[in-house]
Amino acid sequence: MPGQQGKRAVKPVAIGCDPNAAQLKGIIQEHLRELGYEYRDYGSEDPVYANVAIRVAEAVARGEHDRGILICGTGIGVSIAANKVPGAYAALCSDAYSAERARKSNNANIMTLGSQVTGAELAKTLVTIWMRCEYTPGGRSEPKIRRIVEYDRARESGGEQEGSRSGPQQSS
Repeated sequence: MPGQQGKRAVKPVAIGCDPNAAQLKGIIQEHLRELGYEYRDYGSEDPVYANVAIRVAEAVARGEHDRGILICGTGIGVSIAANKVPGAYAALCSDAYSAERARKSNNANIMTLGSQVTGAELAKTLVTIWMRCEYTPGGRSEPKIRRIVEYDRARESGGEQEGSRSGPQQSS
């Protein structure tokens, strides 16, 4: 069944990139189809990668998509931009272990890739791993994830100020 990979069906994957990454985005879209996932393309025409990153991140944060994939030259810029959106948790994935841990340990809902530093075959492998992994609440990462979400929600509502939980670390 489309979108079914072991545990549950997922909503269409949000995907977007800057113009330099359009070729890799097309390869990933075809790969998603081969894996049985649907996707919604948020474009690749805007040279300001932050615009597509924010559109994808907002759609994921609103719950229109369970996951998103963003691509620019290195994956760093779209990751930074997406992480500015409350409720969006983007992780740059450059190897199999980081792709797995982005989901299993960090509950990342957006994967970012670099088209100039990640070959097509590796990108497909990373997407497969990331899409098939799930975060399981209650593990040792739970307090870390909970703290990030608490901070995110407090900042969004005008509550907690930066660094308010603890002061600077003292060196000995």
